[in-house]
Amino acid sequence: MRKYKLEITVFLCGVLGMILELVAARVLSPYVGSSNKIWTTIIGIMLISMSLGYWIGGKIADKKADINMLANCILVGAIFTSLVPIMEAIFIKTLTNITDNLILVAIIASAIIFGIPSFVISIISPFAVKIRTQEDEKSVGSISGRTSSISTIGSIVGTFFAGFYLIPAFGIRSIILGITIILMLLSIMLYKNKTKKYWVIIIIIGIILISLNGIGKIIFDKQNPDILADIDSEYSRIWVKEVGKYKTLQVENALESYINDETGEMGARYLYYYDLIEYYNKDFENTLVIGGAAYTYPTHYINKFKDKNIDVVEIDSMMTKIAKEEFGLNIYEKRLKIYHQDGRSFLNKSENKYDAILIDAFKGSNVPFELTTYESFLKCKDMLNDNGLVIVNIISSLEGKDSDFIKYEYSTFRSIFDDVKVFKVGDRNEDEKQNLILIGIKGELNIDKEKQSEYQDLLEREVKNFTSDKGIVTDNYAPIGI
Repeated sequence: MRKYKLEITVFLCGVLGMILELVAARVLSPYVGSSNKIWTTIIGIMLISMSLGYWIGGKIADKKADINMLANCILVGAIFTSLVPIMEAIFIKTLTNITDNLILVAIIASAIIFGIPSFVISIISPFAVKIRTQEDEKSVGSISGRTSSISTIGSIVGTFFAGFYLIPAFGIRSIILGITIILMLLSIMLYKNKTKKYWVIIIIIGIILISLNGIGKIIFDKQNPDILADIDSEYSRIWVKEVGKYKTLQVENALESYINDETGEMGARYLYYYDLIEYYNKDFENTLVIGGAAYTYPTHYINKFKDKNIDVVEIDSMMTKIAKEEFGLNIYEKRLKIYHQDGRSFLNKSENKYDAILIDAFKGSNVPFELTTYESFLKCKDMLNDNGLVIVNIISSLEGKDSDFIKYEYSTFRSIFDDVKVFKVGDRNEDEKQNLILIGIKGELNIDKEKQSEYQDLLEREVKNFTSDKGIVTDNYAPIGI
């Protein structure tokens, strides 16, 4: 092991560097989201940090490639990593209060909070190459190639290990603590001639770094007393919060669901538009919901429509667990069937038939494009019985620079369904982003006229004569899924 301690260090630093990159996205997601632009920003900043680390690390190594200096560099990486929980609690929240530009927040936060430890970790490889080539000057090429390969293999292992196991199993704070401890142990392993003074100093530093993780949690809890639970699932970072009389579910930076904590009633007004299935198709029996979140609408549906069935497709099983524990979901209800599956995959493979399909899988402005395309809605139409409905909640403006989403989707619906309706949920101006309801109808409406008075206030909000100059969204061209 002593013979290969440099190689072990390079491998583990490759593992930890990639884990840190994935953790960066999770830490930032409640503040800036996880759109393609945000992911691009985080990855770009981390790559810049790594490039600088390789370059500057090489220059330093050329001047003095000392094993103790390498050990100290790794210790510095541990120090900066240990600061992440405190920086999240203080620095990121301050940034979001200063500016509403999420890309700018992502750039600054990524560069300062994660860029510095990533930079330090990247110094390791050129140091290792220089130290090894001092031992064998004739094998510079093979040593450099082997070191790069070991680092890359470590990055691959870190990617799969973090994505498939670490993050959902342990959560980001425990992972950050683990990275800190492993970096410290690597530093200790490499350091030569450890004196009593060294051990006293390293023990003190270790106690401080481990304490910083706990201090960060204390600061975070004091600054966010409304957060009841901070959960990392396989897919998202989720906050359950108490906001006034409402219990809310926040997924990344988007408010997904909320209920009146006293009455259990749905808080989001747009959800009541899904009840229009009763008015527009009086003989409906079976409904599909894509996107469960806190299951506020499925719970409402079960309680309101006593003899109707509902299937829910929710990719994240953790959401279902949270809905059961925090939002009163009865998973044992016989009329409710839950599929933990990707929504588009379910549409592609299922042979079930429904009278209504409700799509509520969009996380704020983060849109899974695969559920917005011609192909996906054509499959929805095929799954509908006669007189069936597809109802989608869309966050968009009716006119102006933020209206692309509704206009693209309206054009796509018009190319598939026999009739299309648009509803404005709130009272905002047409150029303001808001909840809009888009309904596609297969065949003719089977209206229950006896229910008209019950739904009159919703029906009056239909946007008459809505038009679109946009094209059709396809799997090949989806300009709204960003």
